[in-house]
Amino acid sequence: MARLLDQYHETVSAAMAKKFGLTNKMAIPRIEKIVVNMGVGRATQDKAVLDSAVDSLAKITGQKPLVTKARMSVASFRLREGNEIGCKVTLRGKRMYEFLDRLISIALPRIRDFRGVNPNSFDGHGNYTLGLAEQVVFPEIDADRLQHTQGMDITIVTTATSDDQARELLTQMGMPFRLPGGRDKTGKLNK
Repeated sequence: MARLLDQYHETVSAAMAKKFGLTNKMAIPRIEKIVVNMGVGRATQDKAVLDSAVDSLAKITGQKPLVTKARMSVASFRLREGNEIGCKVTLRGKRMYEFLDRLISIALPRIRDFRGVNPNSFDGHGNYTLGLAEQVVFPEIDADRLQHTQGMDITIVTTATSDDQARELLTQMGMPFRLPGGRDKTGKLNK
């Protein structure tokens, strides 16, 4: 089993039930899915950029990405309806927990000047989204062979009913949130 999945079953679910006074096992918040999205606007001019993004996303997640297409035409962006402009992967189950473990323990600490992720990026329904500027922070990507750096959005969808429950769930799972007051976990002042 995935390490974070074991941790959820052994300690996190009991701590969440105790903190929020939940007696029903099914009411305890859990992670439902993780969606990783790469928008590739330059793909309209160069098809190789999209192919590179699809390849990178497949290596990072271990799953074949779905190529997304434009839903509407925008003349100022030279975009037509149906153009391929990005790719996404929806992770569930064991793969989801393994990806989250790699994200928290390996990728996020490799970001230059990393002081924690924003604790206010919740959507009001218990889902959390964070953006990464480049895919090189994942160890699966070889920076020397990479021609195009590409950012990505990672959305963690939970069954939590509020942002406070989701924040507590992700904190218990090890998500390195920035502390309020502009300080990180070590107590250093963020700039």
